[in-house]
Amino acid sequence: MKIVLGADHGGFELKQDVKNLLVKLQHEVVDVGCLSTASVDYPDYAEKAVSHIIDDSCELGILICGTGIGMAITANRHFEIRAANCSSEFTAVMSREHNNANVLCLGARAIDKDLALTVVQAWLRSEFAGGRHQRRIAKFSR
Repeated sequence: MKIVLGADHGGFELKQDVKNLLVKLQHEVVDVGCLSTASVDYPDYAEKAVSHIIDDSCELGILICGTGIGMAITANRHFEIRAANCSSEFTAVMSREHNNANVLCLGARAIDKDLALTVVQAWLRSEFAGGRHQRRIAKFSR
């Protein structure tokens, strides 16, 4: 699967760990930055990442900032994006099964690395359940 990955300076180190995991799991990764811990603005990287999903060049995206909140807010400005800020396996699975989330947001300062990597794996192995959930998603998506 082709996955776009983006982070601000607060999420840079975790982004590198997530990228290594995705490569190990044999996913193709498009890394839109940032490229260091130097201060940057999270909306710039959220926009770069979601553009790859909107144009169908990537299937899913993972965005990381200090809390995951800013990335989720920015990404969800687009009708095509369903970004979920997840901090547990349960929220990751539910975001895919019930909400068909196509972007996972993580807070590098909110959860530790091991939990974050577990959340990523749970999110990737989950699938949309459809049914009544599709009707609900259709009310706010294109």
